[in-house]
Amino acid sequence: MRQIAFRQALREALQEEMRRDESVFLMGEEVAEYNGAYKVSQGMLDEFGPKRVIDTPIAELGFTAIGVGAAQNGLRPVLEFMTWNFAVLALDQILNTASKMLAMSGGQVGCPIVFRGPNGSAGQLGAQHSTAFESYYANIPGLKVISVSNPYDAKGLLKAAIRDNDPVVFMESEQMYGDMGEVPEEEYIIPIGKADIKRAGKDVTIVSFNKMMKVALGAAEELAKEGIEAEVIDLRTIRPLDWFTILESVKKTNRLVIVEEQWPFSSVSSEISYRIQKEGFDYLDAPIRRITAADAPMHYAPNLVKLYLPDVERTVKLVKEVMYMKK
Repeated sequence: MRQIAFRQALREALQEEMRRDESVFLMGEEVAEYNGAYKVSQGMLDEFGPKRVIDTPIAELGFTAIGVGAAQNGLRPVLEFMTWNFAVLALDQILNTASKMLAMSGGQVGCPIVFRGPNGSAGQLGAQHSTAFESYYANIPGLKVISVSNPYDAKGLLKAAIRDNDPVVFMESEQMYGDMGEVPEEEYIIPIGKADIKRAGKDVTIVSFNKMMKVALGAAEELAKEGIEAEVIDLRTIRPLDWFTILESVKKTNRLVIVEEQWPFSSVSSEISYRIQKEGFDYLDAPIRRITAADAPMHYAPNLVKLYLPDVERTVKLVKEVMYMKK
């Protein structure tokens, strides 16, 4: 199978859906003339023209309001945020209009829109550009939240998001746009709301999503050297949350470790921990453990960046703790 970059997988998803459906259009800062801040939309202005690939001012609240209004009137906008850290300016439209309109209108007015862009930290960018937002948006009824870790999932789930009739928050990572992965040339769509077992195992379940999947899989590789078989699950969709796949894995492994880039309080791991202890308490042979970002803003200094984010070494240590091995 061919190998393509993460950004190319996203581009193909956008192109295929825009060719299929004329109501789909792309809007955001630098998506047209500059070919996209991360070159996701490279060449799309030439193919689809300025009415369907639209550059916007640096005004997230303004162009999000335009997109939400367009979605409520029969179009299917895809809004690119240069980073989800900037999208807090647009939260009023996402929270108070896009997510609520279907309920407030008694099912008469939907909002089929995709909000996408890079999420979380991307190295030394300082505290205001380094927040992971999955749990923020997953806390809002009416939104679907997708957070992808590889090109294959990115393409299949973005196509599903564009076709979905609900507003979808789609989270990527600046650090993954150049990642290569296998993506078939034929069309495919991945269902929203289904986690994926990326590595089978019998001794412990490790759950993660987005770029922290690299930590989870890296930890599994290190554990395998010591004869520990970790099952690694990629959530892919944060809301709806596929906790059933996690539960079935825990029934087999009897141990659960969660790796995520969120701050610890009210995080995705908090929800997973509640669901699994409620439905699978009798299957657990050890307390559920997690490794998250530090409970603080992410600072610029490289030594603090390293301490802030989960890593393979600390994840391996945590797995050994839930297996009651010597530390």
